[in-house]
Amino acid sequence: MPLPKRRHSKTRGRKRRTHYKLVVPTRSLCPQCREPKLPHRICPHCGYYKGREIVSVEGA
Repeated sequence: MPLPKRRHSKTRGRKRRTHYKLVVPTRSLCPQCREPKLPHRICPHCGYYKGREIVSVEGA
């Protein structure tokens, strides 16, 4: 297995790691109940997706 001839500086390693970060998930509002939900997913609060009830949610 090849080994590096010279050591890489801290700056060079940190430049490579600038893209290692957490991304905040995108939120959209449910058109039925106006609660925030993930896009392209069933609303966990009311159970609707694209204007149709997919899952019946108890206690909502």
